[in-house]
Amino acid sequence: MTGEQATPRRRGRRAGGEDTKAALLAAAREVFVERGYEGATVRAIAARAGVDAAMVNHWFGGKENLFAKAVLQLPVDPNVLVERLLDGPVEEVGERIVRNFVAVWDATGGGQFTALVRSVTAHDQVAEVLKEFFVKQLLRRVLVELAVDRGELRATLCATQIFGMGIVRYMVRFEPIASADVEVLVKAIAPNLQRYLTGDIG
Repeated sequence: MTGEQATPRRRGRRAGGEDTKAALLAAAREVFVERGYEGATVRAIAARAGVDAAMVNHWFGGKENLFAKAVLQLPVDPNVLVERLLDGPVEEVGERIVRNFVAVWDATGGGQFTALVRSVTAHDQVAEVLKEFFVKQLLRRVLVELAVDRGELRATLCATQIFGMGIVRYMVRFEPIASADVEVLVKAIAPNLQRYLTGDIG
């Protein structure tokens, strides 16, 4: 009897497994869109998923990575991405941005970027949440480390280059950009990004 009772208990504990992970992702998409990045709390997301708030840290390491997986569908932790962007000379940050974002999106043939843009264009709330995270959280953190002025403007200018590049490469697939080598894109686009990041923007 004891052995028979143990098996159902193990099955019940799968609430901490893939089912919980999927529930958190689904709940996070809803809560982030409803409340925005800042307004969406780990506790609210966990409550929507019907699990303990500790599961967010267990599966995703925190709110930022959960957002990246649920809404941006990035395969990399945002904290790791920021570290990569800052790992090297200041004058080469623009190059690292192009290389890293192209590497992330090329890994799925641009599918994740395309899905992201389509969700943004279909829902105003998603666009606002994306701006809140991408401009105010991700790029702004890079700019704070660079100790430059007018951070939000610089971050938004960078977004025009990054998302513009993504649309041309993965959605409308204009050649030669669609099939260009990463280093071609780096040499062509990085100087603009570098000026937006650390140069004179008037």
